[in-house]
Amino acid sequence: MGIKTALPKSELYIYTAVLSLALLWAGSWIIEASSENVNRKAVRENVKPGWHYFGRKMDASDFEWVMWFTTFRNHILFALSGHVIFAKICSMVSPKNRSLIYMLYGSLAVLITMGWTYISLILSHCIILYSVALVKRKWLCFVAGVTSLATFKMEPFNTWQEGFVTGSFDLQDVLFYGGCGFSIMRCMSFALENCEKKDGNYSFMDLIKYNFYLPFFFFGPVMTFDRFHEQANNPNLTRKEREMWNITIHALVHLGAILVVDVFFHFLYILTIPSDLKLLKQLSDWSLAGLAYSNLVYDWVKSAVMFGVINTVSRLDHLYPPQPPKCITMLYVFAETHFDRGINDWLCKYVYDYIGENHDAIFKELLATICTFAVTTLWLGPCELVYIWSFFNCFGLNFELWVAKLFSLPPFSTIEVRSQRRSFSQNAMSRRIRGLFNAVNFWQIILYNVLALNSLDFAQLVAKRLLLKGFPLSTLSVLFVTYCGVQLIKERERRQALLDDLEPVPPPEETLLDDLEPVPPPEESKQKAE
Repeated sequence: MGIKTALPKSELYIYTAVLSLALLWAGSWIIEASSENVNRKAVRENVKPGWHYFGRKMDASDFEWVMWFTTFRNHILFALSGHVIFAKICSMVSPKNRSLIYMLYGSLAVLITMGWTYISLILSHCIILYSVALVKRKWLCFVAGVTSLATFKMEPFNTWQEGFVTGSFDLQDVLFYGGCGFSIMRCMSFALENCEKKDGNYSFMDLIKYNFYLPFFFFGPVMTFDRFHEQANNPNLTRKEREMWNITIHALVHLGAILVVDVFFHFLYILTIPSDLKLLKQLSDWSLAGLAYSNLVYDWVKSAVMFGVINTVSRLDHLYPPQPPKCITMLYVFAETHFDRGINDWLCKYVYDYIGENHDAIFKELLATICTFAVTTLWLGPCELVYIWSFFNCFGLNFELWVAKLFSLPPFSTIEVRSQRRSFSQNAMSRRIRGLFNAVNFWQIILYNVLALNSLDFAQLVAKRLLLKGFPLSTLSVLFVTYCGVQLIKERERRQALLDDLEPVPPPEETLLDDLEPVPPPEESKQKAE
């Protein structure tokens, strides 16, 4: 109840005005802090020369962004462009063997970049997990996969395996652990899908084709084996109507996002400022709230752009990988919070949904969430910060489920049914009350995730300023602005739900023909009956 409940337009206009002014105000504070403190030692170390004509320096704290779009931009563009051209030519010549062609190009690119010892290391793990997959025991495949993943995430095994890779360059660590980690996740998906195959087994070549598809190899996203195998071996390469136009539009949108982030990095040092605790203590409560929020928005933008670029390349290969994550601004529930939709889909399919089944039993649901976040902790790399992040997010998700379960039982469920017959004003008030709780939940999501994206000290400082020192003025004002944003999100969801209801559902073929066929005169009807 409540998703289709509308609010007065004047009220929504007020919410829009309040949210816009608050964002501009918080942004002005951050711009001022960035300009006035650019010469501080902690800030100066993380900025580099930017736009000389405007006298602006650029925030260069994020290694991944700098790697993708400045330092190694040409190398990445060369590799992906070569893949697109080579794959397109070979796919036109032999569309049935295009998955093999993708594998050959990807293996050659990885070999040239990382060396034959790295390829040998990846293949050794593939052989081990393929051998386990032949047994067709899910629990055994999962244990073997988790153990293999742990060897790249925990000492001393990760250092020992890294020693096999010769050479040294700035990108080596990122490529090593990225390629190894995603390879293990893909091998686990292959093994678990092989357990579901009733007749025979998938071949080792199917695993190699799946793992060495270059656009996904180093940075993801993870596409489950069943989807990849079906799409990569589909000889029908016809495209949907306006599909190339949509791919072009998405590519231009990602290019525009890169330019916007570049502009923001010259005026908003949102990644560098949180590293200087002395400077943070001098900032206003609104600045801290804006920094925490902007850190999560930036991480979403980075994930959306990085995965979006890879998705664009893979869509040219007639693959449909997981979409970029949902915008953090649109999230006010833990159940939809993720920054990598590929990993999220993988965890839901093989852990969360498998253990939780229909998600009705509370204890099964608790076990499913604990196991899901245990695997997530191993994937991110076990450490104190990740443990804290996993605990709070697991608690937040379970708390939401417990509350939903509670309100699905009498007498709350009875009140909910009766409330659907109430007047417009009563339903609108119900939506406002829900919005207040969602606003609190929104900031829980921000605080629980900013500690992993930035630092525990920064998250603690923001929480103390907003909840303790800033109470009640800063606390209530920030919550009110968040409430305005949540109501605008709900309005967007309401309109989308109404549009979904308007989509025509085609009736059965016979009924449709009967409706379209004109009613014949009585004489013709008699002749047809005869």
